Parts: sequence; C-alpha cells; structure tokens
Amino acid sequence: MDQDQGSGSSSNWDRVVDVIVVGQGAAGCAAALEGSEAGAETLVLEKMPEGRDGGNTRVSGGIWFQHHDPEGIATYLRAMCGEYPVPEDVIRVWAQETQRNSAWIESLGAAIGVHGEYVPEYPELPGSEAYAGYLGIEGQMGNGRLFGVLKAALAARGIEVLLETPARELVQDPASGEILGVLVTSGSQELRLGARRGVVLATGGFENNAEMVRDYLRLTDVPVWGSPAGTGDGIKMAQKVGADLWHMDNMMTTLGLRAPGFEAGFYVAFNHAQGFLCVGMDGTRISNELPQVGHGQAVLNGSYELFPTSPMHVIFDEATRRAGPISPTRDELEVGWNVVIENYDWSRDNSTEIEKGWIQRADTLDELGPKLGVDGKALTQSVQHYNRSCAEGFDAAFGRDPDTLVPVSEPPFYGFTSAPMLGWSNGGPRRDEQARVIDALGDVIPRLYAAGCISSTYSWCKDGGMHIADALAFGRVAGRGAAAEAPLGLTSSDRT
Repeated sequence: MDQDQGSGSSSNWDRVVDVIVVGQGAAGCAAALEGSEAGAETLVLEKMPEGRDGGNTRVSGGIWFQHHDPEGIATYLRAMCGEYPVPEDVIRVWAQETQRNSAWIESLGAAIGVHGEYVPEYPELPGSEAYAGYLGIEGQMGNGRLFGVLKAALAARGIEVLLETPARELVQDPASGEILGVLVTSGSQELRLGARRGVVLATGGFENNAEMVRDYLRLTDVPVWGSPAGTGDGIKMAQKVGADLWHMDNMMTTLGLRAPGFEAGFYVAFNHAQGFLCVGMDGTRISNELPQVGHGQAVLNGSYELFPTSPMHVIFDEATRRAGPISPTRDELEVGWNVVIENYDWSRDNSTEIEKGWIQRADTLDELGPKLGVDGKALTQSVQHYNRSCAEGFDAAFGRDPDTLVPVSEPPFYGFTSAPMLGWSNGGPRRDEQARVIDALGDVIPRLYAAGCISSTYSWCKDGGMHIADALAFGRVAGRGAAAEAPLGLTSSDRT
C-alpha cells in the first residue's frame, strides 16, 4: 500500500477536499450529490473523457424498480439470494433506501414516470408481489436520460468532476488503517489527492478485465455490452488496502455478437415471429434457448442458474432475417454502448450486417457448418430435430415454450457465434449496511466506502431495474457516511 507519514499529519498533497468520489455513474453521482448536500466539499474523479463518461449508467436502460412495501421487497430479495444470503442489515437498508429513490430523483428537478407494464421476473418467489415495475425519466428508457439528470445536478450544485483522471491507488495510513486519499493520473502528471473525511469507490465492475472475467466468471474472450471503463480498477485498489470480496461469481450475460472495429458487443434478441436455435461447438443443440429468465439467471432444471454461460453458435433462416432486426434498433431499445455512444443503428432486415460479414451465410446447413467451425452434417441434424419439435409443438429435448417454436427451414441459412456477451459483473469489495468497506477479518476499513456495481448488493438473482436502484440507494448512503466522518487535518503542499 502507499504509506503516509501518520494520520492527518502529512502535507504533501496536491489538493485536499472533504470527500473524493471515484467514478461518475449512478452510484458516484448519488454519493457526490448527497455528500455535497451534507456540506462536504466533494470532488468526483472520472477516468473517461467527455462524451464517454458515466459508466454503464449512461448506456443502460436508466430504469429503477419501484416498490411501496419495504418488508415485502426485503422478502423478495432474500428469496432471490437463495443459498447465498446477504446480511440482514444490508437488506433492511436496501429495502428502505430503494423506496426513496424516486422522491430523491424528483428532488433533483426531474420528471419521472412509469415505463411499460413490467411484472416480476421471478413471480414464484415470496415477496414478488411487492415488486411494482419500472420507473424512468419522463417514463422513458435508455439514451442516457438518467445520467443526463445526474450530471446536470452535479453541475448545478457546483460539484467538480475531473475527467480523464483515473485513480491508481488508495493512500492508507499505516498505523490507523484510515484511507487518506487517492493517487491519480491526470494527463502526464501523477497527483496525490487528499480526502479529509472519506473516499467513495464507485468505479463499476470488472467486465472489461479479461483476466478477472476468466478467473472469477469462468468466461473467455467475451464481448461486453456496456462501457469499456469497467476494468476492475476500484476492486484492485480496495484489495490492496485489505478489502474482503463478495459476489465475485455473479453477473448478467446474454446473447451477443462481436463485430470488428467495435469496443463493445451487440445485444441479440429475436422476436416471437423469428425462429432460431443455439448449438454448441460440436454443432449439437445445447439448451432451451428461451427459458424463464431474469437479469442474469434462468430457471433451468428446477433451479436458478446463470444463463447463458457457454460459447454457442446461433442459427436462423431467411424467414427470420426478413422478420426484423435480430439486434434492436434505436427506436426499439436505446440501450448499449454501440447504440448510445457509437450511434449504430442495426439494419431492419439484417442485410447490412450480413454483407459486412458479421453474420455467416450459406445456401445449405451443410455449407454453413464449416463457416462456423462445426460439422455441417451435425448442424443439419440438429436443425432437423429442432424443426420436428416445432411441427409437433413440443420440445422433448429441452422443454422450450411451444409458443416460441418457430421453424428454421427456409434457405439461405445464417449463423454467428455468441461468446456469450457480458452485461455486467456484480462482485467487489464487501461492504456493510453503511456502505463501509470491510476487510478480510470483518473489520471496517476506516473512511472507505463503496457503492454500485463495484460492490453490488445482489448475491444471486436480481430483477429488472434493481442495479440502478441499488446504485442510487447505496450511493446516497455512502455519500452521507463519508461526509459525516470527522475531518482529518490534511493540508495541500506548495505544489498546488
């Protein structure tokens, strides 16, 4: 760890403020706003440049779930955790603070409204009746709307954001264990920023860190749906000062397509008129392609499992190609890095992407197989078996809903490989109900807080809108907590 010369006694800081927030997504913005509201001089550090800032919040749906029953929604969260329980104090604060999200966003001057008619993704679980659907800015989803409100609120309150200023390391007092500040890189300079009261880590997940994804999620070479900024920086910084970890194996994946020249992947979602199936690396069908699924988990063989978790080839036919885009266009879903930041709009009939070679095409399945690296005869047989299930209205192999069994029979045929695509990771430094980071022995690391996907509440299943809700809720908790710390006597040096 970077060692300082005693708690509160050092003066070799380039700048000192009360609270430093690392990351400018929903959690970071909420922490900064709440810290400032409590009277703390607050500084936000953001590693990305203008136009690419905001983390996954900027390119997400920007939707939070609503509820009016803290006790009921706490029951739902316990059930979603399953065999991976979360401390009761964390559940209690989560239930209380998520109920307050909407009023808090309205206090920033935003108009909110109900988006869609959403029902619980796990209606069979106790407490699911407390889940009351989605809310969004003006009732809309995506296109950076929530981030726009939060960013404007920071500016209106005079909270400074240092863009293109990645944090590298936490400064920890070697005697007391207190977090005193952050080492950052700004242009060609390395700066020491001191925090009189506390540091809030809100740096997002580790989905763009290939090594961490491999070690913790057991995935390799996967495209990412959201911001490229989530590289696990804050997690490693917290580990270096002794933080314990939780929920490191939890995530959300989906079908997705990697395209040359794009940092992020494209989300794939077939409509009910489109027939498709998924086969493994050997060309054989591997699962029910459309199980009951939540935001990361699906009901498979009577239990809740991460889905999908294996590389697969996605196969469809000419009828499906004509039936609509396999990746939602901007007017259907204004979500994802490629839509919101890169402004890419998928072609209505998929022809542009096929012409670019992102999707393989062949007149027969025998010919398509080798283009995907599988045996053509095995692929042909798998599609024939699937089509037989469609004709019979019963999927004996995997139990797919008969209403979704649309045949894949009209040539030419198409296919692409899904790795699958990673939406986000959930794990990071363990924290308590006050958003304070906990070390490996269960003790609080003084003056260090965490919120958002760097340290998600969710140990297993989660429903729609719950990640943004969690980030806003514990971002506020972290900001209040950091601002309430007794100030240290840190002073800046002559270098300022």
